[in-house]
Amino acid sequence: MKSEYRQRREQVMSKIGQGTAIFHSAPTAVMHNDVEYVYRQDSDFYYLTGFNEAQAVAVLAPHHEEHQFILFVQPKDKEKEVWNGYRCGVDAAKEIYGADAAYPIAELDEKLPQYLEKADRIYYHIGRDGNFNEKIIKHYQRLLRTYPKRGIGPTGIEDTSTVLHSLRLHKSKTELDLMRQAADIAVEAHNHALNITAPGRYEYEIQAEIEHIFRLRGGMGPAYPSIVAAGRNACVLHYIENNCQMQENELLLIDAGCAYGYYNSDITRTFPVGGKFTGEQKALYEIVLAAQKQAIEEVKPGNAFDAPHKKAVRILTEGLVELGLLKGEIDKLIEEEKYKPFYMHRTSHWLGLDVHDVGIYQHGENPQILQPGQVLTIEPGLYIVPDTEPAEDQPAIDPRWVGIGIRIEDDVLVTATGNEVLTAGVAKEIEDVER
Repeated sequence: MKSEYRQRREQVMSKIGQGTAIFHSAPTAVMHNDVEYVYRQDSDFYYLTGFNEAQAVAVLAPHHEEHQFILFVQPKDKEKEVWNGYRCGVDAAKEIYGADAAYPIAELDEKLPQYLEKADRIYYHIGRDGNFNEKIIKHYQRLLRTYPKRGIGPTGIEDTSTVLHSLRLHKSKTELDLMRQAADIAVEAHNHALNITAPGRYEYEIQAEIEHIFRLRGGMGPAYPSIVAAGRNACVLHYIENNCQMQENELLLIDAGCAYGYYNSDITRTFPVGGKFTGEQKALYEIVLAAQKQAIEEVKPGNAFDAPHKKAVRILTEGLVELGLLKGEIDKLIEEEKYKPFYMHRTSHWLGLDVHDVGIYQHGENPQILQPGQVLTIEPGLYIVPDTEPAEDQPAIDPRWVGIGIRIEDDVLVTATGNEVLTAGVAKEIEDVER
């Protein structure tokens, strides 16, 4: 991985030319009072360094004569390390992480100007740390004031996302190996959940079993708060309470992914708690499954990013009309978005270091074109939300449909010839999810 981090930095430096890029580590997050969450590094910072400590700054200065990659880190401190864990320290930052120069973080203000004064532009993402934002802006303003006398120095600030996120969008072999591992662990967990679900058990029991497998297989834990939603709870897209008892004729929607080596999987499956679909559940499930399969077929090089969504919307709308939940001409219903009370989210998002990974979805009016090495989710659904008021020109919702929520989601890699479903090992055919 050390050589891969170096290659990534070199790619960024080739893009910024005479500029200097600054990356700030993620802050620590407090769970309650003085108890912190397990630390998770900022994804951009980690992508370029592999460094997983707080209070650090990485600087890329390709124009500097001696130092192109500089790290500012917390120094070794035996007393603090006893309480909070070992630190890499300044000396090891060069040896382990390949920095050309490393300094204590307390020396940032003193040392940073030498890497900025000959840059023509500063690349920095204005993040949530207002104090650090102000620090960088002050350095920029000081150099800008002296520009007339020197005729050199940064004359603008540009967001690092403009040069970095297009790189993160295309996964390397190393990244794909980690994503496959994250997917394989989550596949095992979802299949286990299908086998142990039964009426009378609680949602949190299933969550515990899933997340047990995540950790048991070497994962970092859940990629995001696991959704284990029975019955009407499945109509809440981000339901995470997971505290209800499951009943015989309900469906269980599980949206859970594993984080492995900082990379994530993201899978959703929906199946009958008691082992058999009711007629209404089966009818809706068949529509969602057909929409998902046909949307996956749209994942191939040269297709627009929104092609899977458009396909899914058409199949879902046709199915809703067939069941009498919508009425009208299909194209008009789609144009007027009459399907949205039943399908209110998009079909895809990028996946990688972040669950909703970075990368542009469209350039103005033009959607991003799918290319090999990109990974995206395909996750259509239908939700007959209680108390939904139909549009004036649409039929009333028959109570027999109300409270059914279904989503099916897989992680899909764009390949040179089409696609690879990384999470294909999770059951989703009706004959496989019924018991």
